[in-house]
Amino acid sequence: MWNYILSGTVKSSHLSEFVRHASKKTGGSTKNTNGKVRPKHRGWKVQDGHQVQAGSILATQRTTRFHPGLNVGFGRNGSLFAMEAGKVVITCEKFDPFWDHTWVQRHYAGREQQTIFKKYFNVIPEPQHQRFKLIDEV
Repeated sequence: MWNYILSGTVKSSHLSEFVRHASKKTGGSTKNTNGKVRPKHRGWKVQDGHQVQAGSILATQRTTRFHPGLNVGFGRNGSLFAMEAGKVVITCEKFDPFWDHTWVQRHYAGREQQTIFKKYFNVIPEPQHQRFKLIDEV
C-alpha cells in the first residue's frame, strides 16, 4: 500500500484513511486559577466635613450600607452622589422600615422590637452671597 502512495497511483479516497487528527483539543484551562481579581475600592469617598461639588461621588456600595439624605442622590448601582455643592455631613439616624414589605421582612427578621440606626449622607449647601443689586428699567 505504501508503494502506491509514494508512486502517486492511489486515489484520494484512500488517503483519508491515513490522516491523523489531534487526540487532544488545544486551548487553555477554563478554570480561574490565577485568582488575581482587581479590587473595586468600594466605601466612603468623602469624609465628614469636606467640601464637594455637585455630581461628585460620596460613597460606592453593593448593598445599601449608606443612605441618601439631604441633597444626595442614589445611583442605579447604589452609589451616593452630591446633587448640590456644599459641605458633607454624615449622620446616624433612626430607621423605621415598612414591616409589611417582603424585602424588609427577609433582611430585618427578628429585629421588629429593636431600634435600627442607619448612616445617612447629607450635603449642606453653601450660603448664597447677598450682593444682588436691582437696577430700575428706564
